[in-house]
Formats: sequence, C-alpha cells, structure tokens
Amino acid sequence: MSKTLVEKIWDAHVVKSETGFPDILYIDTHFIHEVTSPQAFDGLRKRGLPVFRPKQTIATADHNVPTLNQHLPIKEELSRYQVDMLTKNCAEFGIELYGLGHPFQGIVHVIGPELGITQPGATIVCGDSHTSTHGAFGSIAFGIGTSQVEQVMATQCLLQQKPKTMKIEVNGQLGLGVTSKDIILYIISQISAAGGTGYFIEYAGSAITSLSMEARMTICNMSIEMGARGGLIAPDQITFDYLKGREFSPKGEDWNKAVAKWQTLYSDADAQFDRVLKFNAEDIEPMITYGTNPGMGMGISAHIPATQAQPESEQLSYQKALDYMGFEDDALLIGKPVDYVFIGSCTNSRIEDLREVAEFVKDKRKAENVEVWIVPGSKQVEKQAKEEGLDKVFEQAGFQLREPGCSACLGMNEDKIPAGKYCVSTSNRNFEGRQGPNARTLLVSPLTAAAAAVTGKITDVRELLEKIES
Repeated sequence: MSKTLVEKIWDAHVVKSETGFPDILYIDTHFIHEVTSPQAFDGLRKRGLPVFRPKQTIATADHNVPTLNQHLPIKEELSRYQVDMLTKNCAEFGIELYGLGHPFQGIVHVIGPELGITQPGATIVCGDSHTSTHGAFGSIAFGIGTSQVEQVMATQCLLQQKPKTMKIEVNGQLGLGVTSKDIILYIISQISAAGGTGYFIEYAGSAITSLSMEARMTICNMSIEMGARGGLIAPDQITFDYLKGREFSPKGEDWNKAVAKWQTLYSDADAQFDRVLKFNAEDIEPMITYGTNPGMGMGISAHIPATQAQPESEQLSYQKALDYMGFEDDALLIGKPVDYVFIGSCTNSRIEDLREVAEFVKDKRKAENVEVWIVPGSKQVEKQAKEEGLDKVFEQAGFQLREPGCSACLGMNEDKIPAGKYCVSTSNRNFEGRQGPNARTLLVSPLTAAAAAVTGKITDVRELLEKIES
C-alpha cells in the first residue's frame, strides 16, 4: 500500500494502535528547556519515577537567558529561577544539559540540527511549538504540552491521534530578494493562520528542494503559524551532506547504513494526501506582516487590505489588529519609520542568516533612528560568525552582536521592545505583546530586516539589491 512520508515514519513508531483510541507513539528524541520542563520534573518526583531513557533527552537553556554578559548572574528573578531549576533537575535525573557557558548551548531548535542530533525518520518532540523546525530533515517533529513532557520522560512514548496529511508544493524560481522566510509568510497569508489546522504538512516542489537545509528549517519552523501540527521535507543529498561529520551524526559504517535507510524516506508517487495545495515561486515577493497574527501578511509593495474586504465575522478583530499596529486600510508600508530591527530566533538565527545579512550590510551603516540586535542561535553560530569576521562587519555597521538565546522573539527575558515601538523582526510571531507589552512587530526575512536597518524605514530590499547589481 502506498504511503506518504508522514505515514511511513508514524507507522514505524506506533507501539500500539486500537480503533477509537490514540496511538501509542514511540519518541526517539526529546528536547527540553527551562520553561516547560519544571512541572514535568515535579510530576516525576511526586510519583517516584525516573526519566525512563535519559540518554534520549537533551536539555538547553534558551528562552529566559540574557543575551548580554551571560557570564554574570541572570538579573530577572523568574528567569534566573527557571534556569537554575533546569540545572538542578537535569543533575538529579541524569540528563545532559547544554547550559550557559557550554559550547553547545543555544536555542533548542538550532542546536539539535547543527549537532547532528536531529536525523531523518525520527520522531522528535519538545515542550515548544516550533519543534516543527526539525521536520526539515524528514522527521516527525512537533511541540507538546507540559503534561506530555512528563509522559515522554516517564515512558518515552506519547498518546497521539494520527494527523491528516497535506502536501504543499512550491514550484519555480524565486525572484531577487525572495527567501525561504518569504515563501512561508506567503503561504500563511494565502491559507490563513488556521489553514493547516489538523494537518501534518509535507513541503515539496522545485522551489523547496533547491533550498539549503537552513532555509528548509525556516519553512518547517513556521508550519505551526498556519495551525499545522508540524511540517516536514523529504531528505535528500542536501540533507545528507549537511549532517555528515556533525558531532552526533553516525560515523563510519553506521553512516553508510543510516544513509541507506534515509534514502527510503519519501512519499510514494501515488500516495494519497488529504489535501494538496500548489503555489508558484514567481508569485512571491519579499513579504511583511501588518497585523497581529502571521496570516496578516502581504507582499512588501502591496497595500494593507481593507477591513470591509474581510469576512463580516472577522472585521472587528481585523480592525482591532490594525488599531494596535497603528495602521489604516489601504496603507502602503514602504517608507514607514521603524525603531528596532531584530535578527534572530529559531526561525532565522543560523550562520547562513548571519552571512546573508553581513554580505548585504558590508560597508553600510545603520540609520540613526534604529537599534539593531543580531542574536545568533547558538554558541557554535556565534563562534563561527566571529571566525568568519562577521562580527566586524556588524560592528562597523553599528549592529549589536549579542550572545545566543531566544531574545526578542518573545518578552520572556531582558530583551524586550518598548511599548509602542515598531520592530522589524525575523522571528515567527507578531501577536500583541509578543516582543514586550504593547510592542508592534512586523515579521520579515533577514534580507528585508537588513534593508530596514540601513534605511531606518520599511524598504523593498529589491531596490537596494538592484543598485548593488547594477
């Protein structure tokens, strides 16, 4: 019987399945961090249970960590408490922790792939919605709640309903200044922030398979932003080349055996998906959000859609979003002054993102009205950026290269955007208060963020790129 890639991986991990009940799904790798793990550890403690397979649980500190002076005690009391509890819990339960000061520390969805822990065909979970990032390697990866974190710790299994499957094809060649972040923002703008609800999405098509692994991670990362359970891309030679030689990738003959197995991970030609969507890469331009959910996005040269054009049931919330952002119907965002530019988060903080920004801003300076934060996704990314001299480029441009962490993606640490200020951000969510109380977030690609940084306003990066090329 023909199967989709999701079905192949899922069926290979089902421990028990009974009609009318969720499947018992075996979990290969469990990532944890300081925010969603404390209650799970307390639950085990109260029941006198150990972590069933501690070697398959990997911990790091990322959400609450400061991105300046990480060698000093954390200033915020709650943040310090959560990071300290993670350290204590990992020591007590025998879990490897990549905490502050460790060379492998970083955002959980950045360190898994770069260390070779994330591998094709695996089931991967974390108490974090953007676990879908790991699906770029052809794995079933999804976020779970705190009670489920405890369930995996205790049993290495989860009770899960098998999801529906959706295939999203993007074919064609991307235009100048258009990146993987623009692809995913475009898809979400077309199908809405709820368009993927109930589905596990497989991304395919020539525009997807031509992407690097880091770009594929950006695509899968934001699957959750359209309501999907997760997203994945079939592994190929680009995947294998990325993984080869990494810290925890298979070595020697084990590598050959692993690749032979990974090469079987694809959807059969006649596999049936519950839904199929197709898009043309040529229709995508640099994207920007204008509202308070990721579905409120548009091409950067477009005008904000009118409230009256929305379904009647959504007009009140739509107008509320525009009021919060300080925008009006039919407005053009190009030329709008901005206050902050944040380049980071589990969506766009990898070395490829930093290289792209550095290449664009070389010999340029940031605008006087803008504060720019570059936050690498891990200590390894930070180290590599410095080895390549990217830190010097950023310094000369007036950008601040900070230390690894989730940073201004969410207002859970010291890196908050002040109330009322506009932040052009490479992160994944633009909810009210996401980057700090009453902060206003506009989601973009690293290239579009860099353009805003040097001009001080929302800018169509294609205009600057055309000048560079001419």
